[in-house]
Amino acid sequence: MHLEIITPDRKVFEGEVTSAQFPGADGSFEVLNNHAPLIAALKAGDVTLTGGAGGREVIRIEGGVVEVLRNNVIVLAEGAVA
Repeated sequence: MHLEIITPDRKVFEGEVTSAQFPGADGSFEVLNNHAPLIAALKAGDVTLTGGAGGREVIRIEGGVVEVLRNNVIVLAEGAVA
């Protein structure tokens, strides 16, 4: 699935991932391919991305919103550190 993490001043990440774990406002959750449509609030914490080759990347966000729709995931974060 295609994932983008965007802050007000820059694009932090864009690429294909097999899974993504998010720090949801009501608890953490994971998104995989073909996930149901979703919009959720995020709190400050780590977004953990897993790529097709088994590689992992962790990006710290300062809160925001995530939208999942047709294997496209967009995170609008207040701030992020890759």
